[in-house]
Amino acid sequence: MSTLTYSPQAHAVALPLREVLPWAIFGGLLLMLAIYFIGAEQGAASLFKGMYVHEFVHDGRHLLGFPCH
Repeated sequence: MSTLTYSPQAHAVALPLREVLPWAIFGGLLLMLAIYFIGAEQGAASLFKGMYVHEFVHDGRHLLGFPCH
């Protein structure tokens, strides 16, 4: 019998900032939009009339600690 062992070697992969930066900006903008709708919509800076957005994100507001009533 042979006693061959498999030992994989991990190599670090360099990610160029030029390729990551647009995705990081896009993700940051999505995050800011989500925080706006969860935390600030239906207040002084409301974009939509009515309580539809507030009721849609109501439980998320409480989960994240934003007061709403």
